Amino acid sequence: MTLIPTLPARTAALLLTTTAVAALLGLTGCSSVGGGVGVSVPIGPFSIGLGVGSDGGVTAGVGTSVGPVGVGVGVNGSGQVTGNAGVGVSAPVGNSRARVGAGVGGSTVIYDPNQPQR
Repeated sequence: MTLIPTLPARTAALLLTTTAVAALLGLTGCSSVGGGVGVSVPIGPFSIGLGVGSDGGVTAGVGTSVGPVGVGVGVNGSGQVTGNAGVGVSAPVGNSRARVGAGVGGSTVIYDPNQPQR
């Protein structure tokens, strides 16, 4: 007996895509929109990556995606933790499981070490 129900792959993909699009719209409405280029390595359903945004900032993060829609959490060079959602394209690097991609999306700062705590 399993306590966690399993969803058919198509239903799970639709649910995750809908959630990601909602997150993208929510983040875009209250924050900034930018572009970026990144390299990531998949580990199970997640990817660990390093990216450069349109403002020249470097971010390391963890994310997941369904098709061209992705969501993730990153840490930039200033120590800010950001929540991100976006759409993009990627291609494999040689015969490895690594990918190179480009995309656009929205982000918002979840934690800023330079801001006083409330």
